[in-house]
Formats: sequence, C-alpha cells, structure tokens
Amino acid sequence: MHPVRPPAVAGAFYPGDSQTLSHDVLAMLAAAKPCAANSATGPAKPPKALIVPHAGYIYSGATAAQAYARLAAMHQTIRRVVLLGPVHRVPVRGLALPGADYFATPLGQIEIDQDAVAAIRALPQVVVSPAAHAQEHSLEVQLPFLQLALDDFKLLPLAVGDATPAEVAQVLDVLWGGDETLIVISSDLSHFLPYATAQAVDRETVQDMLQLHTDLNHQQACGATPVNGLLLAARQHQLQPHLLALCNSGDTAGDKARVVGYAALAFAQGASHAH
Repeated sequence: MHPVRPPAVAGAFYPGDSQTLSHDVLAMLAAAKPCAANSATGPAKPPKALIVPHAGYIYSGATAAQAYARLAAMHQTIRRVVLLGPVHRVPVRGLALPGADYFATPLGQIEIDQDAVAAIRALPQVVVSPAAHAQEHSLEVQLPFLQLALDDFKLLPLAVGDATPAEVAQVLDVLWGGDETLIVISSDLSHFLPYATAQAVDRETVQDMLQLHTDLNHQQACGATPVNGLLLAARQHQLQPHLLALCNSGDTAGDKARVVGYAALAFAQGASHAH
C-alpha cells in the first residue's frame, strides 16, 4: 500500500503553487457560472455525472469549469466522487485502483473512499495498479477542480484500460448511490486533426454521446472506454445528457494545424426524451 499518491503533473498541466492554482481554478469556475438566461438549455436538475476534458488548464480548463460550475448547489451534498479516466502510459486490463490512502495536489490531500474500494474490489475487472496511477494525468487534473467546487468528499479513482462498456457500467452501478455520489469521466475528444476537421468530427462524437451510443472509439475520444461505460449506465438509470461546452485547443491556446478536442457534458435525472 502506498499511503499517498503525490501529484505527477503539478507545474506542468496546472500551476504547482497552491495560491496560483486556487486563484486560477476559482476564476475559471466563476467565469463558467451558468447565468439565468442559459437555464433553458442547461439541466435544471443537479448533475449525477460529468464528462470533462483533461488537458493542460490553458487548453481545456475553461471547458472543464463549465461542468464543475454546475456543482455549486451540490457542494455540501456530494460526499463521494467516482472518477474514471483512461490510462495514457501504463496499459492495464480492466479498471485499476491506485492502492493508496490519499491523492495529493498542491491544494492538499483527498482521502480515498475505502468503503467504495471494498465494494468493487472483488469484481473480476477491478485490479490494483499503483503504476497505472503514478504518472497518469487524466485523473489528477480533475482534482483541484473537485477540491474547490466541493466541500468535504472522498475519492474513488479508477484508471481505465482495456474494458468493455458493460464492465465499466457494472462498476458504476455498484457505486451509483444517491445524491451524495458524483461520477466524473475524464476524456478529451479527437487528437491532432486540422481545426475544421476536428470541429466536424467532435460535433459528431458529441451527438453520439447525446444519443447515448456506447460504441465510441479511441479516435473519437481518448477516454472512450469509460465514456462508453457511463453512456450505458446513463441509459439504464434514465439520465439525460446535456452539452455544456465544446471547443478545441485551436480555440484556446494552440496551433490550428493539429488540435485536440474538448467537451463538457452533464447527465441529470430527467423526464424529457427530446434526444
């Protein structure tokens, strides 16, 4: 057991200094606050699940903030965050627990939810891999947003490798809970396409997500595996998806010749079947 998983990408993907980090994230959250005029388009109900991007904050932070700003009314209610993201460095079969007691960021430590760990540990698709988590940024970059958007919560982080949508959905189902549990899926969209091509491809991918299609591939989204699992679970639990923001690195801080796509989506309990 490694008691604390230290930050691996502080100072690279996001500021390594706690004051700068706190200032930047709070500013992004404030800028993303849904205004009343938008209430027709956004989910009136608090989100059960979010899909957020995981690039450096200068690229995708504002997009992620659009999702995290929706948690304002829930900041005291949410006590457990189930966070899934793809592995970028260490291949793994299934969904990997970190084998840690805490995850650290420049803003402090977040306790790992050992009850949640115990609830899923026996599932055959769940493994323990400190190595899969050690350098993985897809989960880490979400943590400062969660630390500043929520009050007091425990974390269940899973680094997702090779798994079926059903295997991911089964894990989500066991941990589903009520209003106290938030599910966050970390995924970027297309990678390294020219700007206009990426816009068209990403729009189509988002349409698939809004229609709860569970066959996204890794060209469409690097987190396709956990995303597909969430979309399957969203179907089973009658969640309605809403697109909050869609852009790419060419819109924010990057070159337009080769861009990475970013979307923020919220999933809430809903009666409407407009999609």
